[in-house]
Amino acid sequence: MPKTKIPFTKEYSFEYGKLEQLSPLIRRVTAKNPGNFTFHGTGTYIIGEKGSCDGIAIIDPGPLQTDHINALKDLLEGEVVTHILITHTHLDHSPAAAPLKEFWKQHGCKTYGYGPHGNTGTDDGEDADLNFVPDVKCVDGDIIHGDGWTVEAIHTP
Repeated sequence: MPKTKIPFTKEYSFEYGKLEQLSPLIRRVTAKNPGNFTFHGTGTYIIGEKGSCDGIAIIDPGPLQTDHINALKDLLEGEVVTHILITHTHLDHSPAAAPLKEFWKQHGCKTYGYGPHGNTGTDDGEDADLNFVPDVKCVDGDIIHGDGWTVEAIHTP
């Protein structure tokens, strides 16, 4: 089978703290935490239609960074956030889940993810969010549904 080369595209137009519409069901806000692993910053994704009565989801809410957390609250004002999905528990992805869950608790917002942080032998936990414990633990193949969207959990240790 021939090798496929995937180009690393460095062109990425964005503004920190601004909501970008990527598709009819996907929006993104970039956190201001540029680095070797985050590129320009952690991408926090919002799935579901704006104005959905049955709820939208935030994927990887990002670091515990006041500006980013407040931007998400302001940008999603009036929306019903029912799910916060965590792809992994590094400090650039999951710590903002707690304050955002608290903010949208009146909608029954829950966190979903594989956790707490597991040591696979490949890291020492230095960049891990050891405080994150999901409300709903997901395993490979779990399906999470919302209003007009579906996500499948895929375990990638």
